[in-house]
Amino acid sequence: MTAVTIDTRFIGPPRSANGGYTCGIVAEALGDGPTDVRLLAPPPVGVALDLEVADGTARLAGPDGPIAVARPWDGDIEPPPPVSRAEAEGLTGDYDLEGYRRAHAFPGCFTCGPDRSADDGLRIFPAPHPERELVAWPWSPSDTVTGADGLVTVPVIWAALDCPSGLIWSLAGPEPEPAVLGRLATRITRRPAAGEPCVAAGWRLEAEGRRRHSGSALWSADGEVLARAESTWVALTQEQMAAFGAR
Repeated sequence: MTAVTIDTRFIGPPRSANGGYTCGIVAEALGDGPTDVRLLAPPPVGVALDLEVADGTARLAGPDGPIAVARPWDGDIEPPPPVSRAEAEGLTGDYDLEGYRRAHAFPGCFTCGPDRSADDGLRIFPAPHPERELVAWPWSPSDTVTGADGLVTVPVIWAALDCPSGLIWSLAGPEPEPAVLGRLATRITRRPAAGEPCVAAGWRLEAEGRRRHSGSALWSADGEVLARAESTWVALTQEQMAAFGAR
């Protein structure tokens, strides 16, 4: 049993941790192989949590019960052709950042929050591609999200794969549809270094009821797949939106 406390820097909704970051913490406990993580409850921040690994499974629990469970993932997802760095940078030129800020349910999110500064959050936004059914954004990780080896930490890579796969559904209709992460299964091929030009993207797979299935990828500037993920999001009811502190 290991004690883990998620710093308040890594919030998603204002009252809980970023789902992808939390999944990455639990996945890392199993090693560096492909991992499938399911979130069972909103992960609290600034609270001591218990992380336990037994029989090939990692479990995270808090004062109120289970939070997440991780197991090795034998599945995979095939990303679409990469979005080039130049192409992604072109998508940012006329991006309506103020409109995005006004519509965002969780503007303080570590990954996609427009209220976060560049040295504090990842600022990965969902710019729609004019010719493809995906959103993408250029990302160069700062040295505030790297480990002692100078490479982006595993939980931050999971966080970078998180929001692009959820925000793609917000563009499906005229009004944003707040949702939270329920599952994230990820394969990391290579961790990028601080300052390395990357591109993050997300695309829809299918919807069933309130569940939204998506894919996401992180590419290097030359199109190398650094990491890829399959995710499930759950659209929030009005009652749940209030509980999560959605704006």
